[in-house]
Amino acid sequence: MKIHNFFPLSVFQDQIQISIDEKNNLINEIRKMKDTSQNLGSIGKSESWTGDTQGFEYLHKNKVFDKLFDEIKKKIILYLNFLKVDQEQIDIFMQRSWATISNNKEVIRKHQHLQSHISFAYYLKKNPEDANFILHDEIKRNEFIPALFTSKTLQKEKVVKEPTYASAPRINLEVKEDDIVIFPSKTPHGTDQTLNNNERISISGDVIFLAKDSNLLEHLTPSFNNWKKL
Repeated sequence: MKIHNFFPLSVFQDQIQISIDEKNNLINEIRKMKDTSQNLGSIGKSESWTGDTQGFEYLHKNKVFDKLFDEIKKKIILYLNFLKVDQEQIDIFMQRSWATISNNKEVIRKHQHLQSHISFAYYLKKNPEDANFILHDEIKRNEFIPALFTSKTLQKEKVVKEPTYASAPRINLEVKEDDIVIFPSKTPHGTDQTLNNNERISISGDVIFLAKDSNLLEHLTPSFNNWKKL
């Protein structure tokens, strides 16, 4: 017997090593952002603090984070190399970037970043017991009976004897401090909602790609040079 696994979602995971002093500087800078939040009313009960909703959505423009974003760029290039993308034909733009802080059972609920192409999460501060990164599969290509993999009653009766990568509606990706994860922005993702966090701090960002020269290309977004503001 042979099983072919087609159409996989490829999620990049690697580490970025920075010095303890630099790490502490970044952590302190993020704590100051939280202390000067501009829109705390937008954060729901039991939800993590996210800088993009509090006036801090452009970390990549903050000089304190320059070295870190130089390293993040290197990882993005490795991700593109894996997918065999010709970088001579595209320009890479950091669209947004922000920090998140989770304490106790605070969570980042399932969401997508539909305005960008790829997204990343870098774990600046994370204990082994803190919540992990969760990926959700909304296509469920192998679900030949509706709700076969998600129904609570079917799960209770173990109609599917045990979950596997072929049937799991979500994946808990174990991440460690210093890890970076890169994935298509359209992928539904969030954090584990059952674990306790001891000030888990991550840095997230969205990246978009434009064609250097869109002549004869149909689907890449053209360069800013050819845009006109109306």
